[in-house]
Amino acid sequence: MSKAPRFLALAAALALALPAARAEMFPDNEARRAILELRKQVEDASKAQKALDAQMQEELTNLRRSLVDLNNQMETQRAEMATLRGTNEQLARDVAELQRRQKDIAQGVDERMRKLEPQKVTVDGKEFTAEVDEKRQYDEAVALLRNADFNGAAAGFAAFMKRWPQSGYTDAARFWLGNALYGKRDYKEAIATFRAFVAAAPQHPRAPEALLAAANAQIEAKDTKAARATLGDLVKNYPQSEAAVAGKERLAVLK
Repeated sequence: MSKAPRFLALAAALALALPAARAEMFPDNEARRAILELRKQVEDASKAQKALDAQMQEELTNLRRSLVDLNNQMETQRAEMATLRGTNEQLARDVAELQRRQKDIAQGVDERMRKLEPQKVTVDGKEFTAEVDEKRQYDEAVALLRNADFNGAAAGFAAFMKRWPQSGYTDAARFWLGNALYGKRDYKEAIATFRAFVAAAPQHPRAPEALLAAANAQIEAKDTKAARATLGDLVKNYPQSEAAVAGKERLAVLK
């Protein structure tokens, strides 16, 4: 075969083979494009995932920071609550102490007021109301007499009767004044005081004793006649008294 036909045959073969080659090339390009597109999608997805991870990490960091802040706030509140609780407990103790003091003060005021108010007293079966100073002065004079301070007691009862002439203590004060005078051997004044006592309060439970004491003072004063008269009055006016029994015994030996 000549060269021309060969060339033509080759050309024809190439012409026939060219469409097939082109057909094979187009699928490769599509695959490449698909691969490139897929690769781009993967890269985009990776970038998106990284961005999402970064965002989540930032949110987690912020959440942790918020939790730390919240815990700090809770601890602060707990500390404040503990302080407040301690303050409230101290306030409660302070209030209780203040109330106790107020109660003590109120009781003290009441006690002082009671001391300043007239008091009910009973002396020799007689009940009456006495001023605070009135009772104090009488009690002081009685205490002096009990301690055998006859001079002090006599002065005390005399001062009492002068200051409190209408006192419920008057009869008792006069009786004990007579005893104080007797104790200091002022028999004349003792006799006069006992007589005045009986004259002012003949029904007083100590009237028989006063007559017996007056008779004893008269005996000490060597006034036997007056003593016998006084003892006679005692036995006559108070026959059932213990003093009358003693008076009879003395009358029997008195000359």
